Formats: sequence, C-alpha cells, structure tokens
Amino acid sequence: MATSTAKKKSAVQYDCSKCPGYCCSYPLIEVGKRDIARLAKHFDITYTQAESRYTRYDRSEKVRSLKQQDDKHFGSICKLFDTKKRCCTVYEARPGVCRAYPDGKRCGYYDFLTFEREQQGDDKFIATTNNN
Repeated sequence: MATSTAKKKSAVQYDCSKCPGYCCSYPLIEVGKRDIARLAKHFDITYTQAESRYTRYDRSEKVRSLKQQDDKHFGSICKLFDTKKRCCTVYEARPGVCRAYPDGKRCGYYDFLTFEREQQGDDKFIATTNNN
C-alpha cells in the first residue's frame, strides 16, 4: 500500500495535451548545440540549416533560442508549434528545456487553465494572461 501511495504523490498532475501551448509562448526558449543537432537529424538537414531555419541569436541574453511565429492566443509562439492543432510538431526531437518543463509534478498554467475552464463551463476555453 505504501508504494502505491508514494507513486500517486509523485505522479505528474497536469496534461500537456489539454493545454494550448503556454510554455511554447515564452519569448526565449534557449537551445544548445545538442538541441540543434537533434532538430537537424529529425528534419534530415545539416546542423547549419537547422540552426538557420529554426533558431535565432538573442543578443541581450547571448544565447540561441527557437524562432517564433504569430499566435492568436499568446501573440507569438515557437516556430515549431502547430497553431491549429495546438501541439509541438517536433515532440520527439524537442529541445532539452522543453523536455524538462515544468521541472516538477505541477504546472501553474495548467492549474490556472483548469480552474478557468471549470469557471467558464467550457472545457475548450483558452485562458490567457494577455490584455488583448
């Protein structure tokens, strides 16, 4: 019995498949050389091509990050995100930072989203923090 209780406590308490991609809307999604190499392999292109097509250099942070595209819910979102299906198009090849998110068993946005959907009585409602 103690084992099953421990498993329940450590279980993830969010469902990314029910989220509109909040973490993908972060303005800076940092990537490293391994991440770019993984994308290159996924798309069967060279490292240089993957770096050019999918990343940009952020001068203020002095890091490479994923490029963005326009998004009706969050203003902008990762270029590798499908804005119609609301999911990652390279999930198997996603960068390390995406694999590690949210670095815990709870996601604050998912909690917020779940609460708002219950309040609205709409399980498809997309809660945003934008004033638009």
